[in-house]
Parts: sequence; structure tokens; C-alpha cells
Amino acid sequence: MSTIKQDHFIQSIADSLQYISYYHSPDFIKAMHHAWEKEQSSAAKDAITQILVNSRMCAEGHRPICQDTGIVTVFLAIGMEVQWNSPDKMTVDEMVNEGVRQAYQNPNNVLRASILADPAGQRVNTKDNTPAVIHTRLVAGNKVDVIVAAKGGGSENKARLAMLNPSDSVADWVVNTVASLGAGWCPPGVLGLGIGGTSEKAMLLAKEALMQPVNIHDLMISGAQNRVDELRLEIYQRVNDLGIGAQGVGGLTTALDVKILDYPTHAASLPVALVPNCAANRHLHFSLDGSGAAELTAPDSSHWPDMSYQPSESTRKINLDTVSKLELETLRSGETVLLSGKILTGRDAAHKRLIALLNQGEKLPVDLNGRFIYYVGPVDPIEGEVVGPAGPTTATRMDKFTEQLLAETGLQGMIGKAERGDQAIASIKAHKAVYLMAVGGAAYLVSKAIKSAKVLAFAELGMEAIYEFEVKDMPVMVAVDSEGQAVHKTGPAQWQKIQIT
Repeated sequence: MSTIKQDHFIQSIADSLQYISYYHSPDFIKAMHHAWEKEQSSAAKDAITQILVNSRMCAEGHRPICQDTGIVTVFLAIGMEVQWNSPDKMTVDEMVNEGVRQAYQNPNNVLRASILADPAGQRVNTKDNTPAVIHTRLVAGNKVDVIVAAKGGGSENKARLAMLNPSDSVADWVVNTVASLGAGWCPPGVLGLGIGGTSEKAMLLAKEALMQPVNIHDLMISGAQNRVDELRLEIYQRVNDLGIGAQGVGGLTTALDVKILDYPTHAASLPVALVPNCAANRHLHFSLDGSGAAELTAPDSSHWPDMSYQPSESTRKINLDTVSKLELETLRSGETVLLSGKILTGRDAAHKRLIALLNQGEKLPVDLNGRFIYYVGPVDPIEGEVVGPAGPTTATRMDKFTEQLLAETGLQGMIGKAERGDQAIASIKAHKAVYLMAVGGAAYLVSKAIKSAKVLAFAELGMEAIYEFEVKDMPVMVAVDSEGQAVHKTGPAQWQKIQIT
């Protein structure tokens, strides 16, 4: 029999969430560095470089790897011989949520609160990132095993479920599905698969599979020992043959690993779930036996490759305060540029309000004419910072607003991550605008280019307010140029079927 104290459990949850906000696990760093070493696409290699440099910076600075610090998911395996010492009569779920609250409100490393109550209605921010999504099992033993994860919205939105026929190919479905996901999940990352059970069991298995170590290269050396191993290797190879590459710009590595958990299922069924993990890859496993809070050891600095991010001397610099429309029209898809000057920010909620004001014939609170808008919801700054980590959010969600903003406001450009849809690309071409891409998974690195920040409108939206950033040499890639050429179409097409070794 062991007794778990309330304070020890809460502290362990809080400490683990802080830990995974700024530390990548060594296995993930190793896999990402392996992808960097093998990469032949200069655009993809540049993106992976930013991810690895950002990772080291976050580990050293104890600041979030990504501005989207995620929705917290907790897997609990509670031994049936465990007792709880809770002076405040808190339930286990309440203790978990108190740990989340303390982690996300830690003044030394503020984490972005992204959780909204009333999801189909008012969508009001809970302010402390609670509640977590909690899965609890009772098991034999006298300890509590805990897996804590923080899942970003970009990758979570790409989760998929299919109820296949028993004779269907799981590998075919996975490969076709990944090909349709776009780059909003910030590849390269890990793919989690759940096979069997029922629909909800398959989804849970896929999420749990992501909690396993990244070790596909060990499996490639040792060889498959069973059908699941064979399926992992087949899907890994076929997904990477798609040529999607880092950030979807084309390259050799899309999946760093494929993890699979399965469960017996009905004779008429073959449920298959796919859940991708992004380049943040935040999760941690610890156990409590009543002896105290979890002791978390920082990874040794030797796990990170010795590299820095330096754009080439030939990289073009653009001053957005003075740039002409004609100069912007000379930018070409796939080109890397460094931005300086003032940019606006705005995500889903801000865009929705701007469109509502336009439809009502009212004046906008900000003048968008000739401006660039950055799709970002930054982390709050700590002492000494202008802004916290401020990487891009998925641009596709803003596609439905793009035509009206370009047509009615004179907006000149947009910055985000991942691809744009065909309709948005057509609008960009028609209005001779541009769409630039920043690297998802390099939020702290990006924030270092931001020299000032102030809220201009919709302050009550918190991280979704409209800011004005002044930036200096912010690295971006031209993803859609004024002629409608899109790197997320041309890049993967070029690299498809080039084999990875």
C-alpha cells in the first residue's frame, strides 16, 4: 500500500508541463537531427535547422518550444493498492487540473492559455488552460503511472478516423490520408496509429501510441519481429516517399516515426485512427510511489547538435515600411527573405470580427491598406522580453476570410504556416498579394526577431488580439507569390518518390 499526497501529485503535474514546454526528449532530437543530416532539399533543411536551433534555445532559456502550448492530455494508470492523502478533499481530476493551472500560470515561464469553454457557442477562454483531457485506468499495484502530454491545435486538427472494411489495406488508407492532410501538423513529426477496438478505442490508441519512444531507425537495423513492426516500416517508407517534407515544402522526411497500438475488434470491423504529433512533440512519463513528487532531470546539452541559424548572405531583405507593390511582385515562390518593419497580427477570432465590421459597413480599428498580417497568437512575455514565443498558426483556417480582406481593405500580404487552399491562392494571384511562411516549431527563434509589440485592437481576445510587431530580419519563405505559384504544390511534386535511407 502506498499513499500519494495531494501536493506531490499536483506539483508533479505542474513540473512535468513546464518541463515538456521547453525540453525535447533526446530520442526526438536524435531523430530530427538524423532527418537534417539526410535532407537534400535546401528549403526543408533550412526549416529543420530552425527547429533544432529553436529546441536548444528553449532548453537553455526555459521558454516554450511553440507558442501553442497545447491542450493537456493526461493518461493515468492508478494502482488499486494506492491511497490518496487529500486534505482539501480534491478528486484526482481536480488535482490534475490544479497542476495544469499552476503550470500555465507560472510567472517564470508563462504558457499560453488556449482552452475555450462553450466550444459551440461563445468560446470563452478559461484563462488557465483547464480543464485537461484525462484518461484513467485502475491497474494492479501500488503506484501511479502518469503520462502528461500537451497537444497543439495544428496537429490535433489533423486527427482522422476511418471505419475500414476488414479486407481494406491499413497502409493504403494511412498513406492516402497523410497525403491529404497538408502541412498544418508541422512535419516532420511522429504518426500515431490506433487499430481495432471500436471507434473511440482506436482514437485513444492512436494518441497513446504517440507517447512511445522514437526508434524507427533501431527497428530498421534489427528488422521486423511481427506484423505491427512490418506495418510501421511500410508506412514510414511510403509516407516519406510522398515528398511532403519539412513544413510541407518538399523533402525527404515527412514522418520521423510511425507508432502503432492495436486492440481486438469485431469481425465486421476495422477501425483505424491516425493522430500526428507536430515538431513540438511534448510528452513525459513518470511514476509516483508515495515517496515524494516526481524528480525530473534535464536532458544533457550534448543531445543537441552544435548548430546555429544564419541565412545566407544572398538572402533578400524586405523592409515592409517602405516596400512597393512592384517589389513584392518580384518575390518568387520558394525564395527565403528576411522581413523588417511593422506587421500586424490576427488569428481566427480577430478575422471574424474584422469581417463582421466590414459586412456592417463600419470602420475597422486598424488600417490594413498596404500592410502584412501575421497569423499568430503569442505567449505572454516574461521580464526582459518584448513578446513571448510567437510562431505561426495554420494559415488554412483564414482562407475563408482572405478574398474579402484583400478586396476591401488593401491588405498586401499574409504570414502563417502550411499551405493555402485553391480559393485563397486564386485570391492572392488576383490581387497581386503574397503569402509568406514562417517555420512552425521555431517560435522562440522567431520571437527574437520581434523588437517591439503593442496591442492595437480587440485586447479582450488575449493572445488573439491584433498586435503591431516591429520586426528585424524575421526569416520567412515565399509560399505563394503574386503569380499564384505555391511552394506547397511544387515542392512535394519535385521530391516525391526520392528514396530516403
